[in-house]
Amino acid sequence: MTKLTLRVTVIITTVCIVLVWATSHNVRADERVVKIVVLGDGFTSGAWLPVGRNFPDRLEFALKAKGQSVTVVNAGVGQDSAANGLARLDRSITDDTDALILQLGANDMIRGREPDITRIALAAILQKLRSRHIPVLLCGARPHANLDDAQTKAFAAMFSDLASEYSVLFYPAFDDAFVDNAQLKAADGLHPNPAGIEAVVMRILPRVEDLIERARRRDADPHQ
Repeated sequence: MTKLTLRVTVIITTVCIVLVWATSHNVRADERVVKIVVLGDGFTSGAWLPVGRNFPDRLEFALKAKGQSVTVVNAGVGQDSAANGLARLDRSITDDTDALILQLGANDMIRGREPDITRIALAAILQKLRSRHIPVLLCGARPHANLDDAQTKAFAAMFSDLASEYSVLFYPAFDDAFVDNAQLKAADGLHPNPAGIEAVVMRILPRVEDLIERARRRDADPHQ
């Protein structure tokens, strides 16, 4: 083999290696695992549920069944209020978080707290996440039966108003899938049982897929 032929062979081989690396690198970027954190209360943390049957686990299973490269992390704490969620936000949402499902406020209603207090806490959470450029899916909840008319109206409007104000994705009522069906609720009559969780996952799945799309778009433009 002449020196010229050897040089050409080396150049061609080098170019091929670079092209293969670039192609595989792009594929890995497109298929990168998206980390979704669920910041919530007992509805998402798994209260009254066996291991592996909570909302984050079943959501991850359903997303992977549809071909999504994701991991869903459970950052739910039973009986948490919106203010509790705000207090633990920074330690619960690590820097490698790509997207967040925010499910808080139901306990505030159960305890009869003033809607303005809940709204301030949720707004602070959304503002912090906006500053970190983390896409959010905000979940509302059905107004609890113990609220008066004014509180019911205020809570009913609060979630959608916040979603519009902070331009985040919105799922109107996390508990809508099971709240009216005793067969989908745990023994306490409040939290979902395993069948109730499956009903929630089935309904919310399209919104979560929209959230993943936003997270992947953020890869291309981290400041959007």
